[in-house]
Amino acid sequence: MTKYLYALLLLLTAPVIASETLAPEQVAGAVTINTATAKLLFDKGFIFVDVRKQEDYERSHIPGARHLSVNGEYFTVENLRAIVEKRDTVVFYCNGIHCMGSSKASQKAAEWGWQKILYYREGIQGWEKAGYAVNQS
Repeated sequence: MTKYLYALLLLLTAPVIASETLAPEQVAGAVTINTATAKLLFDKGFIFVDVRKQEDYERSHIPGARHLSVNGEYFTVENLRAIVEKRDTVVFYCNGIHCMGSSKASQKAAEWGWQKILYYREGIQGWEKAGYAVNQS
């Protein structure tokens, strides 16, 4: 009986656990964009910021994307401003919909006064899935 109860509990909690690992669809102060829009912005020369770990960035990143990991002490107002001024548009991305990095970066940038924030939720996974070029080290 205990084995069945445990299985039932797992079945009932699995959707809740899975939904908690998804990045939010919206971030206050940012506009969520999809891969097609990200590509249009890329082609127009907008600033992309990859907020993943250094190893992930080195493995592959959107060409020309700047790196500023959201985890740790490096994601500061000063370091972000060294990449993009508050008056300019910035596109944040990470590993995709299961990565919270770009939502965290977008939220922080909004708190710090950036107003033209684009949250690329689909991230590098969406970019690569669409067949767009990446830089690799």
